[in-house]
Amino acid sequence: MSQLPMAGAPANVNLVGLAKHDYRGNPTTLCQGCGHNSISNQIISALYELSVLPEDVLKFSGIGCSSKSPTYFMNRSFGFNSLHGRMPSIATGGLFGDHTLKGVAVSGDGDTASIGMGQFKHIMRRNVNMVYIIENNGVYGLTKGQFSATAERGLQLKKQGTNPYMPIDLCMEAVISNATFIARSFAGNPKQVKELIKAAYSHEGIAILDIISPCVTFNNNEDSHYSYPWGKEHEAPLHDITYVPPRNEIMLEEEMKAGEIREVAMHDGSIVVLKNLEKHHDPTDRFEALRILEEAQRNNWLITGLIYISPDRPTLADIYQLVDTPLNRLTEVDLRPAPDIIDKVNALMF
Repeated sequence: MSQLPMAGAPANVNLVGLAKHDYRGNPTTLCQGCGHNSISNQIISALYELSVLPEDVLKFSGIGCSSKSPTYFMNRSFGFNSLHGRMPSIATGGLFGDHTLKGVAVSGDGDTASIGMGQFKHIMRRNVNMVYIIENNGVYGLTKGQFSATAERGLQLKKQGTNPYMPIDLCMEAVISNATFIARSFAGNPKQVKELIKAAYSHEGIAILDIISPCVTFNNNEDSHYSYPWGKEHEAPLHDITYVPPRNEIMLEEEMKAGEIREVAMHDGSIVVLKNLEKHHDPTDRFEALRILEEAQRNNWLITGLIYISPDRPTLADIYQLVDTPLNRLTEVDLRPAPDIIDKVNALMF
């Protein structure tokens, strides 16, 4: 639905004639310095630079500090703040009802990895066409800082003691559950966050972004894996990522060599530019994605970048062969069978 700006429009508007402030929301009520606010700002920047019409976006969230975030961006978009852990089913229904819209969902590590784990698994296997952002801080910030399912074993918090459990790696869960776009970033690296959001929005299917977002109130100890100091010191970029405007699709024909730069095409022709570090990584190789995530977990590395992408899987709308007209706009005439069809069905039954 993109359109050129009208004659005489200000120079600081995008291709649909909107200024950046048209993508903002209400003032944040989160703690000052919260990584969630930085992510919201990058969502605003990314969708403005992509010239997305806010009315073409549906926002979804569950419960928690993270799920307040959609209030802070895209005021012109419709949204649904659902029950704790139930956001994926609400999003599936909304985007099935109108498959011409794109979903942007924000959840947290508690909302996704604890009460919502079952729904998280199913929205990935169905390949719903949406961007699913997890603002991951390892604690339940809204209920005063209990350990979440992603908190590292041995983490010590003043009022919670020591965490005895192994953490859930949400990117590994996404690979196992056959998500078609999987990436991880760090809220303290805003440029990478923005470029990954742009690439995720350009992907047709489910795009999982696990973004480490430190809680400055309850979980910012220097030795915590979800703190700013630890993240800055241990972040290991997987590759450089830059969004490139749409062009002809390029498929990987052979394995990438160390240090090689190659482009991986998104569904609509927009691409992500990958630069290999010393270690080879092919983001279309599911086994390699699992291997590097397991290696990172064993070494306590924070792997960031595009971890896995599968450009050929059909989306939920493709699987059900939905008609061009959104289901929520079909009229009674469209939906009611003709009398002769009803007679034929009745004849078969009796």
